[in-house]
Amino acid sequence: MRLNPTKITHYWRAAGWFGVGLIIYLSLTPSPPQINIDNGDKLGHFAAYGLVTLWFAQLYTGLRQRIGLVIGMVGLGIAMEYAQGTTDYRSFEVADMVADAIGACLGWIAAPPRLPSLLSWAKKHLSKC
Repeated sequence: MRLNPTKITHYWRAAGWFGVGLIIYLSLTPSPPQINIDNGDKLGHFAAYGLVTLWFAQLYTGLRQRIGLVIGMVGLGIAMEYAQGTTDYRSFEVADMVADAIGACLGWIAAPPRLPSLLSWAKKHLSKC
């Protein structure tokens, strides 16, 4: 089955939005998964926001688009902390917002052209199948 490069882009975008939805779910669930190391939750914040930013940066390659992406991801992190603060089972933590912001910024910094474009690779190889 041969995949059209446009469809690959749509699937890529959908997977990115799934990642955003997963961040929202994990931010608001009463029992998020635990990373059993010191500051494991901060590592989780850093990794989640970095990966989703890197993922979307494969689609949005212009400087303005990427600035908007990072601002959006940092804003999401801030919003999730405030939302957690309104629950009786989660807590507001500035350190989590910092971890989110650092992850988003490093995801942007690592994005192509610094790292290879996985989206370009997928379009090239999956459209030949």
